[in-house]
Amino acid sequence: MACHVPLRQTSCHRRRVAATVSAKLLHWYDQHARDLPWRNPPGLPVPDDPDWPYRVWLSEVMLQQTTVAAVKPYFARFVETWPTVEALAEAEDAEIMSAWAGLGYYSRARNLAKCAREVAQLGGFPRTEAELLKLPGLGAYTAAAIAAIAFGERAVVVDANVERLVSRLFAIEEPLPSARKAIRERADSITPNERAGDFAQAMMDLGSQICTTRAPKCLLCPLLEDCLSRANGIAESLPVKLPKKAKPQRKGTAFWIERGEGKRREVWLVTRQGTGMLGGMRALPDDGWSAREDGSGEAPLKGEWEPLGAVSHVFTHAALTLSVVHYSGDHLPEGEGGWWPIARIEDAGLPTLFAKAARLALAKD
Repeated sequence: MACHVPLRQTSCHRRRVAATVSAKLLHWYDQHARDLPWRNPPGLPVPDDPDWPYRVWLSEVMLQQTTVAAVKPYFARFVETWPTVEALAEAEDAEIMSAWAGLGYYSRARNLAKCAREVAQLGGFPRTEAELLKLPGLGAYTAAAIAAIAFGERAVVVDANVERLVSRLFAIEEPLPSARKAIRERADSITPNERAGDFAQAMMDLGSQICTTRAPKCLLCPLLEDCLSRANGIAESLPVKLPKKAKPQRKGTAFWIERGEGKRREVWLVTRQGTGMLGGMRALPDDGWSAREDGSGEAPLKGEWEPLGAVSHVFTHAALTLSVVHYSGDHLPEGEGGWWPIARIEDAGLPTLFAKAARLALAKD
């Protein structure tokens, strides 16, 4: 009996899709793969290069919750500065954090340093998902992606693009995150044994370019005939996501303390504690705000403080309004910290929040 398109999933549909989708998708990828600096051209074997897994790992860590366009210049700078995982392993944490500044989600940079050192001790990256998962900062997606792309191992690679594509292909209407088990099972059913890396990247490319969150380009999709949600007119509504909780609003204060005149002007910078928000990053001193509570408002020096305005920033767990105040007293700060030339403030490696605060302070000159 021939299969027909139902109003819901059937085993008939799943078998038909599993039998054809990988071939269709790989054919599409051969013609439309994005040219990215960390990618191997489609159809070619995994490069026989000991540094290839390093480049794959670095790109995948950078791409977590970050766009390709944002990652490209950072990736280029990292591989130029540290062309091997051994070179990165020897770098100081402060150097790595400074090079990462502006890319966000700074725990990734801290784990990057830890992972590089562990891999250097191991003598290279392990090949399997199970062993890769033991490395700092590697979750299920990243471990699977490295196994597939760097080593050609069959692995089920599921990121947000793949979640969206698979949920639409099989019309999985269960809301996220509870739908992830079914999505992974369906993704597993269509993952081929050969060309695992190409298939994983084909899924990502199709999700980012064709099967987009809004206004998916269904008529251009190589899987149009197999897509159950398209047949039922519900493609754009999938995957189903529960309403997000409103992020708590936090308030804090950053302190702009400077000395000198003209080209000799300097600003006092500190290094934040190695754990917690923006841990290990160079920054302006602040009043101790966190994702859980507002800052104390206490200034580090006695004297008059001039309000300069405020900047806003949204973190994963909270939104922050950071007031910026300028010190006009005669005291100098003490303790851990150092003076940084204001003319070279862009080279300080400040995270985005404090870079915004510095630009605000300098705009008030």
